[in-house]
Amino acid sequence: MEVRGFVDEIRDLGGLKFIKLNTSNGYLQITVKKKEVSKDVLDKVEKITRQSVISVQGELKKSKEAPGGHEIIPEKVDVLSVAETPLPLDPSGKTSAELDTRLDWRPLDLRSPRNRAIIRIQSKIVEGMEEYLRKEGFTQVFTPCIIGAASEGGSEVFSVTYFDKEAFLRQDPQLHRELTIAGGIPKIFDLGPSWRAELSHTVRHTCEHRGCAVELAYIKDETDTMRVEEQLIVNAFKKVQEDCKEDLEVLDKQIEVPKTPFPELSFPQIYDVLDSFGKKYKRGLEDYDRESEVLLYNYVKEKHKNDFFFVNKFPFAVKPFYVMRVDDDQTWARSVDMIYKGIELSSGGQREHRYDKLMEQVKLKGLTNESVEWFTKYFRYGIPPMGGFCIGVERLVMQMLDVKNIREIMLFPRTPERLLP
Repeated sequence: MEVRGFVDEIRDLGGLKFIKLNTSNGYLQITVKKKEVSKDVLDKVEKITRQSVISVQGELKKSKEAPGGHEIIPEKVDVLSVAETPLPLDPSGKTSAELDTRLDWRPLDLRSPRNRAIIRIQSKIVEGMEEYLRKEGFTQVFTPCIIGAASEGGSEVFSVTYFDKEAFLRQDPQLHRELTIAGGIPKIFDLGPSWRAELSHTVRHTCEHRGCAVELAYIKDETDTMRVEEQLIVNAFKKVQEDCKEDLEVLDKQIEVPKTPFPELSFPQIYDVLDSFGKKYKRGLEDYDRESEVLLYNYVKEKHKNDFFFVNKFPFAVKPFYVMRVDDDQTWARSVDMIYKGIELSSGGQREHRYDKLMEQVKLKGLTNESVEWFTKYFRYGIPPMGGFCIGVERLVMQMLDVKNIREIMLFPRTPERLLP
């Protein structure tokens, strides 16, 4: 058989050498016995350094001492690329390095089986979500990443020069999803990046992130979006359980498919829950802070034994103009967050599709009709009731695997200080 990979470790015992080869399927031991291999093999092995890339052909044999229980006695060795020494980073992790150093040398860092397991699990999470959505009749769409107006009217946007005009990197594909629904495609999803120009240095924020954004028409209310969202999560967990057993073993991690329906907490009752923890807020005017998010999770975990829950009916005062308000009590919006292990994983809910109501809310939020006309004018011509959400992919991976910093989940994270590699 033939195997290829990076040389993770070389042990020289005189007449015997052991090469620990880091392949795409894990570690494999190459056993080089001086008296049993050709001179050509010996000569090539002598030139090998740690992290060199080699191809080995030989017989695969069982070995109790070897990693994975097998070894190869090489009949042919090809050195595909020789690594310089000393290495700027130890991919094996035996010599620890600060996260910034690891990210400076990210391609070397990614050679760690742990990091590759994380990347593969992330891929399966997305695959599981896609499978569910396609099965349920959702159409994948590709909304623009460059937009002509800030999508949420805020200052946390990256401006770019678009020929002779100013444009922006999108904060969220939200508004263009709504316009796609207006185009008569009733069930859609969009997988792609978004950006926020936040000078944030928390372990859960980056300037660029990826989301699985879903929108659907003809909903009864925001609970329809919640039912879709929780099944999306369930399918992602099942996919990882089924297809990532070895990767979970590498990470020494076990996961459980969450029970549905997810618990739901709603305003204004949330004020009472937080009040019992000594957290007081202006009712109908404020939502909650990061500490309260964790307190609510602990409350749900103890009461409902679930790591996931929804927060519903946020104060309209803290939400953007396009959300739907509760007609019977317009203090509250049909706006939904999903929390997972104490971190917000998604935002969504029901959108306002009625033109007169939408324009009323534009005025209430202090926006000019001209600034949002590119979006609102289509609502004059009939749009069905709709809603949706956007799940942060990296946050989902981070919380599922209990990784402490979201930067470790991402291939090449973008932060206020990091634009390379």
